[in-house]
Amino acid sequence: MYLYNLTLQKGTGVTHAVHGNFSGGKQQEVLLSRGKSLELLRPDSNTGKVHTLLSTEIFGCIRALMAFRLTGGTKDYIVVGSDSGRIVILEYNASKNALEKVHQETFGKSGCRRIVPGQYFAIDPKGRAVMIGAVEKQKLAYIMNRDTQARLTISSPLEAHKSNTLTYHMVGVDVGFDNPMFACLEIDYEEADMDPSGDAAQRTQQTLTFYELDLGLNHVVRKYSEPLEEHANFLVSVPGGNDGPSGVLICSENYLTYKNLGDQHDIRCPIPRRRNDLDDPERGMIFICSATHRTKSMYFFLLQTEQGDIFKITLETDDDVVSEIKLKYFDTVPPATAMCVLKTGFLFVASEFGNHYLYQIAHLGDDDDEPEFSSAMPLEEGETFFFAPRALKNLVLVDELPSFAPIITSQVADLANEDTPQLYVLCGRGPRSTLRVLRHGLEVSEMAVSELPGNPNAVWTVKKRADDEFDAYIIVSFVNATLVLSIGETVEEVTDSGFLGTTPTLCCAALGDDALVQVYPDGIRHIRSDKRVNEWKAPGKKSITKCAVNQRQVVITLSGRELVYFEMDPSGELNEYTERSEMPAEIMCMALGTVPDGEQRSWFLAVGLADNTVRILSLDPNNCLTPCSMQALPSPAESLCLVEMGHTESTTQGALDDDAPAQRSGSNKGTIYLNIGLSNGVLLRTVLDPVSGDLADTRTRYLGSRPVKLFRIKMQGAEAVLAMSSRTWLSYYHQNRFHLTPLSYETLEYASGFSSEQCSEGIVAISTNTLRILALEKLGAVFNQVAFPLQYTPRTFVIHPDTGRMLIAETDHNAYTEDTKSARKEQMAEEMRSAAGDEERELAREMANAFINEVLPEDVFSSPKAGLGLWASQIRCLDAMHGQTMFNVPLTQNEAIMSMAMLKFSIAADGRYYLAVGIAKDLQLNPRISQGGCIDIYKIDPTCSSLEFMHRTEIDEIPGALCGFQGRLLAGCGRMLRIYDFGKKKMLRKCENKHIPYQIVNIQAMGHRVYVSDVQESVFFIRYRRAENQLIIFADDTHPRWVTATTLLDYDTIAIADKFGNLSIQRLPHSVTDDVDEDPTGTKSLWDRGLLSGASQKSENICSFHVGEIIMSLQKATLIPGGSEALIYATLSGTVGAFVPFTSREDYDFFQHLEMHMRNENPPLCGRDHLSYRSSYYPVKNVLDGDLCEQYLSIEAAKQKSIAGDMFRTPNQICKKLEDIRTRYAF
Repeated sequence: MYLYNLTLQKGTGVTHAVHGNFSGGKQQEVLLSRGKSLELLRPDSNTGKVHTLLSTEIFGCIRALMAFRLTGGTKDYIVVGSDSGRIVILEYNASKNALEKVHQETFGKSGCRRIVPGQYFAIDPKGRAVMIGAVEKQKLAYIMNRDTQARLTISSPLEAHKSNTLTYHMVGVDVGFDNPMFACLEIDYEEADMDPSGDAAQRTQQTLTFYELDLGLNHVVRKYSEPLEEHANFLVSVPGGNDGPSGVLICSENYLTYKNLGDQHDIRCPIPRRRNDLDDPERGMIFICSATHRTKSMYFFLLQTEQGDIFKITLETDDDVVSEIKLKYFDTVPPATAMCVLKTGFLFVASEFGNHYLYQIAHLGDDDDEPEFSSAMPLEEGETFFFAPRALKNLVLVDELPSFAPIITSQVADLANEDTPQLYVLCGRGPRSTLRVLRHGLEVSEMAVSELPGNPNAVWTVKKRADDEFDAYIIVSFVNATLVLSIGETVEEVTDSGFLGTTPTLCCAALGDDALVQVYPDGIRHIRSDKRVNEWKAPGKKSITKCAVNQRQVVITLSGRELVYFEMDPSGELNEYTERSEMPAEIMCMALGTVPDGEQRSWFLAVGLADNTVRILSLDPNNCLTPCSMQALPSPAESLCLVEMGHTESTTQGALDDDAPAQRSGSNKGTIYLNIGLSNGVLLRTVLDPVSGDLADTRTRYLGSRPVKLFRIKMQGAEAVLAMSSRTWLSYYHQNRFHLTPLSYETLEYASGFSSEQCSEGIVAISTNTLRILALEKLGAVFNQVAFPLQYTPRTFVIHPDTGRMLIAETDHNAYTEDTKSARKEQMAEEMRSAAGDEERELAREMANAFINEVLPEDVFSSPKAGLGLWASQIRCLDAMHGQTMFNVPLTQNEAIMSMAMLKFSIAADGRYYLAVGIAKDLQLNPRISQGGCIDIYKIDPTCSSLEFMHRTEIDEIPGALCGFQGRLLAGCGRMLRIYDFGKKKMLRKCENKHIPYQIVNIQAMGHRVYVSDVQESVFFIRYRRAENQLIIFADDTHPRWVTATTLLDYDTIAIADKFGNLSIQRLPHSVTDDVDEDPTGTKSLWDRGLLSGASQKSENICSFHVGEIIMSLQKATLIPGGSEALIYATLSGTVGAFVPFTSREDYDFFQHLEMHMRNENPPLCGRDHLSYRSSYYPVKNVLDGDLCEQYLSIEAAKQKSIAGDMFRTPNQICKKLEDIRTRYAF
């Protein structure tokens, strides 16, 4: 079996985020690391929408990411620490829209190792040096400089190693232009290592160490070190030089401390706590992330606590000596991994879990009535300040980036009966969890919908002048009339536009610089800017049936076959070309391209005929309307559209200089494509040769059941095609590749581009009797999603086969159930009342009542942390179509749902489905201790509208996995595999196997076989022998695997994902038999003893691949109607991908060669070797990396040509192959 790995949706979780002027312009961008890929975002300062400029896979694990700028420079560079054992400096090239490697210096082994640097980065704020550190021992400093051509140079590394030292964080101290200084949080474990009693480990203190890089002597000195009172988790550098006092803020448990060298004494301030918090009072509070904002006159820090509360921190100085720290509650946002304050006043928050947000900072929080806390306020040791959280006041949410991370589990199913299956994904953590329904398609925002007096048949928009920014009129054509609407603040009907309103219209367009043209069945109406009207009437009894128009040319068809061609002369008049041309068959449709810049005409006309052909005619005045080429079609053409696509102008618009258009027009002109919509619902895309008019390289795609109509529109400044069948599709060029994506919207009938002040790039469309104005904002997105909120972290779900409703198990650790929460609130309110004296009793009663009635939404303010070993769970029934929760079944405090299965019991003989729920009681995770568990059985109502509790079966171990098997229940209780049958009072144990080594985490069953996954020993193949009532292990795996998900591919083959991000496929060889009867003694001793403490037969590994993210669910499914089956996976970081099988050896060889060439020609950006990355744990076997192959589409044309030459193909053929394998299985 040979597989090809395709990523459908790139990872959405963010591990690092930095901001800077990477494109060198005025605008700031945000660079995100998504674990194994880099993405560059640009927030639009006018609309606040975030646009993705670039996303690139780096085939490695990004451990650290920082931006820096050389002194006096205008552009930021990016320095990346990865698992490649190399420091890599990248620069964003705006004209190519690509990240380019400037420097790559090797210093250690590859892989994420303890003593290989790359985990931590610290940058000198003036950009003169960078320090890169390992978790243990090693630190290297590099000096940055410029050469005579102003290019960045990097020195050889300077060592600052210290044995037996662990590093927690490092940061560059701002010292102006003195020698660069770095501050590190370290701990020396040498003494603790030597002491067997463990006392020294308790006494060991963390130290804050300053390293100085002496630029004169060119070496690093350990300048100063002092022990810290509390355990700190990160440092924040304070502006220095002329801007501030320098030094660092140390964020530690419960305290924030300011330290600096010299005669500065430490300033400490406790971290404020929420008033009346339900959290465990003994629990410490830490800051988890920070953002610094500095302007010429001021600076402040935003620090976020683990509950999501942001504090604004300022320092009061007295002659450059800090005298106090001031904290003020700012706002509450979801807990973040990184925050960036941009110069345009935006705050970008990359959430730990769930969606990422862009906020506008509306106020700096200086003048509100929020209390300000200061380190100068007197407090007892151990006391702290209290504040009351509230809704957003200083921040305004302007955009949201959807993120599926973490995906807990997912399933592909068509519960909505839409033909195309949906992806049901359980995401998130705690009260921010959601069930998301993903559909392949672009999200459409509806700007306006208005009803029309009848059913229109077409719509167009036109500008009054060619250089106008916005459209002036919308023209709607009916069967016997034409309606003209003017676009302004509102859209209203006008009668003085010069258009003829008493006739249906075939086409409207702007002509020349300032004229309009209307083609209707009886003639052509040419409306000049001064409202003069020229008419050309159709001769005799002939009428115009089809037409094609662009800025300077008009082509019409008279009575079916005769072509008449008009061209605009310099005076602005339309002149008919003398000869008319008769076509051999009836003309079904026509298309003209747009007039290229600096030319007088479009050189070709495309005509679709009833004899199933498309012909290209030349419009050159010397041989006008002569045929150039022809293509035969499988069915008649319904519509044609000529577009120029594939040039990279749109992506670089904001970043180009003023003199750039001149260089732009020559080098990256797009290709002209003829799009042909057929009457059988198929879209063809063919390349048109701009010189000879030949057609070549046809691509085909089935769109829907109706004939395909095509419309040319503008998207991101480039031409795109809207194709309408039973669904509407958009074909566009985005980030170096073509996308053909359906719109997630109802069926449309006719459309045109639309541009107004409110909506610069929209679409105006008609659907039955309504006119709709639509906007597409999230280009490049694969899925559009509908999210339904959940209360606790979802663990697993089952779908009721008859109704399609979902039963979701939700369980949270460190959480209260609703009952416990209200009991705890009552108790705290009672304490408030009783603590008050006589005079304050009335006030205390009011406060207690207010506290009980106050409800802070937990999805914003986080749920209270109850303490370790406390669990809250519930079972939720959800109608996934409408997002309605049908009912909840809450469990009591400290019961955690570990597994769930839906099955029918043959002994019950009622044909009803039952739900088996495996529950752990009082579970402690580390060390793993539990009070046993139980299996609850519920009977499901036929309409799935209620659960009837049947009984509970107590067991002494945790039921880690459940599965229906031959009308009974298979349960993995700890390491025992048992079969239970349904009883009246409880489940009855029928059979048991004790030979699984550690703990059962997953059970699959098929036929007489059971496939059991152990937590770290891979999969065991077990045969159930009914006659002897025995479960016998007949085969197992040769390698240990820490299993996270499995799925059966057939009776002998199983796909296994493990917690290190690998996928492997195990197959039982033909020689393996599950009929294990060869033991003559009858004691089965051989099977119990096994071979090397395992089974006597082994499965063989047929595929291995390192995905690089933990796969949480695997499923064999079809993603598109009529497509083939693929292995669909979803990962913890939010990636959705597919492993698709090759159907022929020839395809496999082709992609294997392409992958090999790509490894050589386009090595990964961060210096990791691609082959060794994909073989991180097990050598890659029989799986090709589609992500690498698809980078072929975005490399330089010269490289594309040379690779294609080596493979004896053309670049187009390779692109077609890449597109085909994608569209055959997915999108």
